Amino acid sequence: MKVYSCFPGGLSKALTMSYDDGKYQDRRLVEIFNKYGIKATFNLNYGQMGAEPRMSVEEIGDLYKGHEIATHSFTHPTIAREPMAEAAREILKDREGLEEMTGEIIRGHAYPNGSYSEEIKALFKSLGIAYARTTKATETYELPADPMEWNPTCHHNDPRLFEHADFIVDFPKKQYLKLLYVWGHSYEFDNDDNWDRIEKFCEKVSGKSDIWYATNIEIIDYMERAKRLRFDAACTRVFNPSSESVWLQVDTDKYIEAMPGETTHLLDAVKR
Repeated sequence: MKVYSCFPGGLSKALTMSYDDGKYQDRRLVEIFNKYGIKATFNLNYGQMGAEPRMSVEEIGDLYKGHEIATHSFTHPTIAREPMAEAAREILKDREGLEEMTGEIIRGHAYPNGSYSEEIKALFKSLGIAYARTTKATETYELPADPMEWNPTCHHNDPRLFEHADFIVDFPKKQYLKLLYVWGHSYEFDNDDNWDRIEKFCEKVSGKSDIWYATNIEIIDYMERAKRLRFDAACTRVFNPSSESVWLQVDTDKYIEAMPGETTHLLDAVKR
């Protein structure tokens, strides 16, 4: 018997989006994402909010409802050039401001200017950051080997964007977990006069019953729960110590939900 981790619902494909800086063009982008059921992470600089062309603190809570708000540093520095004490202040002040604003615990990050180092990664993790996105495109569809150096698939202006969309829609092999991760800045759609590009992309990838539409932190938290599953030696039973369920694929065509706080018998998996 073969046992594989799955995304929620027994799915093997996922899509996530990530947009930086919190400028006013996010209003239009969120409207498009909501129209097509796409979920995204928005990375904000609390120390610059309210200054044109960024949005005000007052409108953030309602605008990003259903999406994730993550840190992007307090003032958007090239952070690997800063002393570690200043880098720590940048992330903590950003977290504190965003958390006070939203009432949520903020645990995600996108490196401003794509700047980071091994020391920054370790520092941010010690300060409560669960993952950090880079600007390095992989052109692939894999989950991050190191969540503190999470390289996206591509920017939305990548010439292969629609090839990537076709891949995630059409890929048939359920023995793999595949993730399409697209990032950018919403103001670029104004600068490049190509709002039709993101609209067409969202239309192409939306509404698929075999794709999980998720924020960055939802993916990180879910995969961490999957890692915490405890299997017996024969891989016929699994205990889920987490507070939320995890899905498993058994052999090629059976699926089962490992319920929180329970031991699940994998021989009870159901064909789908």
